[in-house]
Amino acid sequence: MVNKIRVGIFFGGQAREREISYLGGKTAFEHIDKALFEPIPIFVDSLGHFIQINPELLYEESIRDFFPSKNLNRGFRVYIESLGELNETQLYKLIYKVGKQIQPTDFPQIMDFAFTIMHGPQAEDGSLQGLLEWYGIPYMGPGLIGSAVGINKPMQNKLISLVNGQKKKSVTFTREEWAVADRSKLFTDLINNIGFPFVVKAPHQGSSIGVAIVRKRSLDEFTKAVNQCFFETTFYKKEWEKMTERQKRHLMEKTSNLDEGIGFPVMINGKILYHPADLMEELDAQLFTLDAVNVVSVHAEDYVMIEEFVVGQEFSCGVIQHDDGKAVALPPTEIYGEIQTFDFKSKYKSNVTKKRIPVDTTMENLHKIHESLLKTFNTLGFCVVTRIDGFLTPDSRVLLHDPNTIPGMSPSSLIFKQMAEIGLTVTQSITYFVRQSIRERIRSGKNTVYFRQLLERLDDMISERVKTPRKKVAIIFGESDEEYKMAQKKLGEYSSSPVYEPLLICAAKNGQMYRIPVNLMFKVDIQDFGQSIGKAKHPFIIEVMEKTKSITQKYAGGFEWQVKKISETELAETAQFIFKCDTEQLLEL
Repeated sequence: MVNKIRVGIFFGGQAREREISYLGGKTAFEHIDKALFEPIPIFVDSLGHFIQINPELLYEESIRDFFPSKNLNRGFRVYIESLGELNETQLYKLIYKVGKQIQPTDFPQIMDFAFTIMHGPQAEDGSLQGLLEWYGIPYMGPGLIGSAVGINKPMQNKLISLVNGQKKKSVTFTREEWAVADRSKLFTDLINNIGFPFVVKAPHQGSSIGVAIVRKRSLDEFTKAVNQCFFETTFYKKEWEKMTERQKRHLMEKTSNLDEGIGFPVMINGKILYHPADLMEELDAQLFTLDAVNVVSVHAEDYVMIEEFVVGQEFSCGVIQHDDGKAVALPPTEIYGEIQTFDFKSKYKSNVTKKRIPVDTTMENLHKIHESLLKTFNTLGFCVVTRIDGFLTPDSRVLLHDPNTIPGMSPSSLIFKQMAEIGLTVTQSITYFVRQSIRERIRSGKNTVYFRQLLERLDDMISERVKTPRKKVAIIFGESDEEYKMAQKKLGEYSSSPVYEPLLICAAKNGQMYRIPVNLMFKVDIQDFGQSIGKAKHPFIIEVMEKTKSITQKYAGGFEWQVKKISETELAETAQFIFKCDTEQLLEL
């Protein structure tokens, strides 16, 4: 096989969703096809430095566990911006401990392609995409127009309304207007004009950050929700004085967390503070005389958006493309369960949120969802892959919102679950993202000769990869959650291997062995797997599989989607190795 394509995996960044990006970076590094690509992890810190990091650091729990150095953190878990202004020597020492700093001018010498798994402002909004275009590096996902639209919620609402005619009430107001407003009157006016309850959103964050639902007719709750989306908070003397030192430190930790707090640096009475310890000290001083102190993130939003609360079935659906650019929607995932809103916690941390594919509704409604998704994808400048959220109302209206041009990419992310329904593993999905992104960069009219050569090279490699036999490893797992999770892990490992190919085998309690299709390996746990294994394939998913057959054929060589019994003799004739999930042993047959 020809030389591998060097892929810079960009993760981290300056936005509030940097930890989700960190998980996505690990996913890409682990699951990218090692026969086709050479992965190069590029950590972007929250000051904007590009760092080619040591790969083992991808296995820390959080960015804050390896950067900056813990001995500088004064007992708190902080990001590098909390260290304040650093000179070149200090920065060099911090960066040298985790890898080496690279400059954008170095990109062409280091990589052939940029796999960007960065979310939010300065990452998903066209900023990074523009930088990569300047240096002639093809990158993953939509181009500049789609990226800019994908990060601006008010603009999205206007454009989606023009595309599919949906009617969703919304209004915006600025920080200055909020500061001088009669808040009681504003609250009443919103209830009269938008309806109640209503949703407050930070307009330039990812779909998971800066979202609050006002459910009580309480001015305090309304004020708290708006301040949350402006990324500001108020500390009160009567509450502060009751806290122990430990409680104060815990509150400072929460304030620094990007999913539940406002993050650092912050401004307090005109003074910028970088570190939680400094804020704690300042609050001790200020609240000694003042009744309340307002603290604002340096990266606060300038305005917020208020939307009507939609009652209906909530869903999320990825849209991808054929080689010719024609869009095709994947099976939509319904999000249901006891959730207040599908925000950061419910999406990434909650055990209550449940998901099913497709949405539990009629075929007519499923087609209606797809029709609306495709109109939006095609008109708003999206390409390669975009995850679009929405609601199906009780009267069968489809209301879309929050297109996500770089979906979250942990192994359990919605986009990978939906790609699995058409027969693609995480590894094959990543190959699709790389290949289709190069194809879309050609359409931009820049560096087209070089990009075509790169595309032809990758196509030859993909074709050879699919048709070249590999050593089959039967991953054998029983009906326990531990073995199922081990099988999921080994599926990812062997899918990305140049040498091995996974074969999924469930050793059931009835003594039979069953060959398992890849989509059933993306269930939450063994219980979910068990409930799914006996179900007939939904006719809507069969339709989507037929529409995407050429994509599945190109990247996977086809899709055996039915559960089939397999005897020990057949297994021995098919596989060269077995991996036993109960003992975690790889054995040659």
